[in-house]
Amino acid sequence: MSYCRIFGLTGLCCLGLLLAVGRATGATAQPTVQSTAQPAVQPIDCMACHKAAAVTSPAHAKLGCTECHEGITQVPPPGMPHPEKVTTDECGDCHAREAKKLSRSVHAKNTPCQSCHGTAHKVTDPKSLHSPLAPANQIHTCGKCHEKVMGGYLSSVHAKALLASGLASAPACTDCHGDHSMLPREDKASLESHDQVPEVCGKCHTGVLRTWKTRSAHGKAWQNGDPKGPVCTTCHAAHSIGQPTLGSTRLGFPHECGGCHGDRYTTYRGSFHGRATDLGFQASAICSDCHTPHTELPASDPRSSIYPSNLAKTCGHCHGATTAAFLTFQPHNDPTNLGRTPMLYYIWIFMTALLFGVFGFFGLHDALWLQRALVGWVRGEFGVWHASQGPHVRRFARHYIWTHVVMVTTFLLLAATGLPLKFHAATWAHTLVGVFGGIEGTRLIHRVAAVATFGYAFYHLGLILVKALRKRERGLFWGPDSLVPQPRDFVEAARNLRYFLYLGPKPPSDRWSYWEKFDYMAVFWGIPIIGLSGLMVWFPGFFTRFVPGWALNAAYMVHSDEALLATGFIFVFHFFHTHLRPESFPLDPVIFTGRIPLERLKEERPLEYDRLVANNELEGRLVEAPTCDELATARIFGFTALTVGVLLAIGIFWAMIAQMWH
Repeated sequence: MSYCRIFGLTGLCCLGLLLAVGRATGATAQPTVQSTAQPAVQPIDCMACHKAAAVTSPAHAKLGCTECHEGITQVPPPGMPHPEKVTTDECGDCHAREAKKLSRSVHAKNTPCQSCHGTAHKVTDPKSLHSPLAPANQIHTCGKCHEKVMGGYLSSVHAKALLASGLASAPACTDCHGDHSMLPREDKASLESHDQVPEVCGKCHTGVLRTWKTRSAHGKAWQNGDPKGPVCTTCHAAHSIGQPTLGSTRLGFPHECGGCHGDRYTTYRGSFHGRATDLGFQASAICSDCHTPHTELPASDPRSSIYPSNLAKTCGHCHGATTAAFLTFQPHNDPTNLGRTPMLYYIWIFMTALLFGVFGFFGLHDALWLQRALVGWVRGEFGVWHASQGPHVRRFARHYIWTHVVMVTTFLLLAATGLPLKFHAATWAHTLVGVFGGIEGTRLIHRVAAVATFGYAFYHLGLILVKALRKRERGLFWGPDSLVPQPRDFVEAARNLRYFLYLGPKPPSDRWSYWEKFDYMAVFWGIPIIGLSGLMVWFPGFFTRFVPGWALNAAYMVHSDEALLATGFIFVFHFFHTHLRPESFPLDPVIFTGRIPLERLKEERPLEYDRLVANNELEGRLVEAPTCDELATARIFGFTALTVGVLLAIGIFWAMIAQMWH
């Protein structure tokens, strides 16, 4: 082959190679031309950079990215930003109806769709168990903003049925509040409004709603447009709805009813039913037990549970068979109302006057005594008799000592178990009831102590009758050894008051002073009155065979006030007369040892001493001093009783001051 042909073929090859390289180079170096077209960018086109944003929502699976993310015209190289990126939250483009509802709701301004439905890439059907708006998941979704409300809901029977029992039909937030159209509560169209609540609750409680509408004074008031007419949430609360049959829920119902029926609530709390309920007695009758929960009607309506002919059935639920007189008992008694039952009003006047009279007189009496005793103690006018090893005189026989021990024990138990019912609103009352095992335990101890009180009372009365009728003893009902008040006691009281006022000398005392006789006669007065009234309250069915129903109201009032009189007098005035006055402070052991120092007898009871000497009876009454063990036992028991009594007295005054303050 000639050189010319070889060079020619070689040149053609080089030229072709140059043209190929040039074509490739030229194609690469050409400037980018912006396309005016906007191709639809599908999710798969964006996943190279936005793998985490992959659409997993079944509802949005068929949507392209640019249908929500507007303004993106092309897909940039990997790692490069979009030349233009506009993101929109306008879910209303597809969900126009829901967006319109939301625009008028309380969530319109501050609650975007994603807050409740989750991100657009993961939105699921609200009916799905995995949706944030599934009934069980609404607790977390709504609770993000409504944490306090959700705390109440979680304690309700609705939440327990939904979560613990898995009851799919149990109401969640949207069942009661709606979904996108949650309106302000003041709006009558709101599901939370007074006008709508019964119908909303009635979607589940259809039978209750129908009964409430047709047979309830509350339902009729609501249907008549009364804005104060109670609806479901008035009585059951909105979120923390408890199981109505549970005791803990029952205890709160009287307070709910009292929000509208204040006068009835006041008289209810003054009754045994109300006080026992306040102390946690779950079996005690509450408003709905007598008036029924959804068919409450006035007493004038023959269909009412408190219509006269229906009372036997209503009261019989708790009290069994009842008498006609029992049914006239007034559960909402107000003794200060003269027009309702005049006899109760006059009894209330008498008991109130008795309380003020006794406490007023002895309060002034003991205040004057205390200041005069302190002055006398400073002046050295009398001795202080704590213990003496010298001759002693027998003052009380052994059976009187044991009677007094039983009396002290039972009285303290009666006070500790009875006063909490009197002052049921005081914190210490609830504490005491808890110590005794609740109201049931408290009632049991109170009744056992009451029976023991009757026991020692009949024992003492029997001794008196034996001495008077069988032994023919004289001086039991008259004379210096008698505890019956006599004219000379009034003279001694007047002279003592003159002594307290520095107007005369201290009058001499005999075996029994006037204040000791008052203590004794107060027991004789108190036990029959407190005992009989207590038995009437304990056995109302039996006693209403003989007495009218209002007598039960009188018995309850007398029992309560007489108990206050007894406890207040013993824990304040008797304690002062016997133990806390300067002459015997802090404890007089004579009643527990039965023996009094001879020198003390001479000083405190000179008339008795002179009579014993004159009658040659002193030698026969002399005994040895109490042993150390006897004194220690007396002091332990005595100080324990004193401490309990003083603490209860403080509790009484604290509760009374709190009542007056409120």
